Amino acid sequence: MNLSKIKLSQLRTLVAIADCGNFSEAALTLNITQSTVSHAIATLEDELGITLLQRGRHGARLTPVGDRITAHARAMLGLLDTIGSEANQARGVQGGSLRIASFRSVATHVLPGAIARLHRRYPTIAISVHEMDELHQLKQALVKGEVDLCVAETIAGDDVESLIIFEDDYVALLPPGYQPQGSTLTLDELRQRPIIGSSHSSCGLRIRTVLGAQDQPLEIAYCIRHDSSMVAMVQKGLGIAILPRLAAQPVPSEVQICSLPFPISRPIGATILKDALHTPALYAFLDALRETGEFSHIRAV
Repeated sequence: MNLSKIKLSQLRTLVAIADCGNFSEAALTLNITQSTVSHAIATLEDELGITLLQRGRHGARLTPVGDRITAHARAMLGLLDTIGSEANQARGVQGGSLRIASFRSVATHVLPGAIARLHRRYPTIAISVHEMDELHQLKQALVKGEVDLCVAETIAGDDVESLIIFEDDYVALLPPGYQPQGSTLTLDELRQRPIIGSSHSSCGLRIRTVLGAQDQPLEIAYCIRHDSSMVAMVQKGLGIAILPRLAAQPVPSEVQICSLPFPISRPIGATILKDALHTPALYAFLDALRETGEFSHIRAV
């Protein structure tokens, strides 16, 4: 047994499986693939020479020795967090500030969880959130130094770098009384009603590209700027709206939400300037953004 080969990522994986009860949920929580989770546990068990988990049809449960080792793993990861906190304090995280640019949907459904996690560790960091509509507005604010980072759809460019947190899939909102054949809308069903789409440059282009690529291309009948207005039009029976799942929330009770007959999503994450001098507060926030449990919940909706 060579303990020097054991990695912290393997211990995090073990703890995640113990918390979630199965490999697939643990993969979502850690934002990695299920095969990576399986490999991490198999390698850890091989290094230790013991069975940590009993696999079954209904998930995975710890063996008695696995339970004891998981308790030690939690303690080790806790100490690592303590080391990080001490180092962050020494670098001046306490009392820092952070300016974040974001879309309304992300600011509503993603940022609160990350900010809450950050403030549990560093309650004195001051946060300001600037909501913007267009991707080019976010990048302009970032390049001009008006904000420290963007948390929204990730931004491309040689002067920036992005951390993708999850893919926000697009869905169809169906008007009251509309009865689809299944949980996934068919192309024929989509053609039965006018399509309501976003007038935002990136979102609208993404939808129009996918609709135009069908064997019988579809067109957007209504281009609407605000997500809430799109939802209101669906409520009034004016058509079927196509928009990101985050942007659709909250969905009124009389409006149905349905999967689309084609794959379409937008990458959500954090974007920062590549060559800028970033503050400790920014790195502390990125850690909170990676770790917040809000992302696994959103992906599973």
